[in-house]
Amino acid sequence: MPFQPVQTEKLARGVVRQVELLILRGLLRPGERLPPERDLAERMNVSRPSLREALAELQERGLVVARPGAGVYVAEMLGSAFPEALVQLFARHQEAVFDYVSFRRDLEGMAAERAARFGSDTDLMVIGAVFAKMEAAHSRRNPATEAELDAEFHLAIIEASHNIVMLHLMRAMFDLLRAGVFYNRQAMFRHRGTRDLLLDQHRAINDAIQSRDPQAARAAAEAHMSYVESTLSDLQKADANEAFAQLRYQHEMSRG
Repeated sequence: MPFQPVQTEKLARGVVRQVELLILRGLLRPGERLPPERDLAERMNVSRPSLREALAELQERGLVVARPGAGVYVAEMLGSAFPEALVQLFARHQEAVFDYVSFRRDLEGMAAERAARFGSDTDLMVIGAVFAKMEAAHSRRNPATEAELDAEFHLAIIEASHNIVMLHLMRAMFDLLRAGVFYNRQAMFRHRGTRDLLLDQHRAINDAIQSRDPQAARAAAEAHMSYVESTLSDLQKADANEAFAQLRYQHEMSRG
C-alpha cells in the first residue's frame, strides 16, 4: 500500500491530506479496504488516536466509510457521477451506446497521446504488463477474462495520462460499462473474427505508447474505438435480423 510516514503539521491533518491525495491520484480506489488501524498507524508514523481523528474527518467528508467488523473502505463515490435515473435512461435507449463510444474515442485518443508523452517508465511498464496478460488470455479463449483485461488496459493508459479529472470520469464510465449499461463487451469477443482484430488493435496502441509516439498512439486508440462502433452496429443489425427471421419461421411453421 502506498502510505508514507507523515512529516510536520498536525498529524491528523497530515493523514487526511495524504489519504485525500491518494484517492485523488487514483492510488486508492473506490471500495478498496484500508490496512488495519495498527498497521496503518505504523506505516504513517502516527499515533492511533491521531489516525482515528483523521479517519473520522475523512468519513465525515464522505471519502471513507467504516464497516463494523470489516474495517475502513474508500467510499464508492463514482456511482454518484451519474444519477440512477440517468443510468436507467442510458440503458433503455440504444443511441446512448454510440454517443458513449464517440465520447470514449475522443477521450481515449487524448489519453493515449498523453500516456506516450507524459507517462513515466513505470506507467509504461504497467501498460505493457496488462497487454501481456491480454495476449496470454487470448490463447485461452475466455471472453469474460478478455473483456475484463480490455477495461484494465484502457484504464492503465488513462492512469498514465496523469489527468486526474479524466481518470475519475473514465472510471465512472467503465463502471457503467462493466454493469452492462451500454453494451456487453463479452458479446464482442464472441463475435467471429473480432477477437484477433481487437488484440491487434490493442497491440498497436501499446506499441505506439511504448515507442513514445504520441500521434501514433492517438491514431491507434481512435481507430480501435471506431472499430468498436462499427462492430456494435453490425451486432445490433444481426440481432434485429435474427428477431425477424424467428418471426418468419414461426409464421411458416404455423401454416402447417
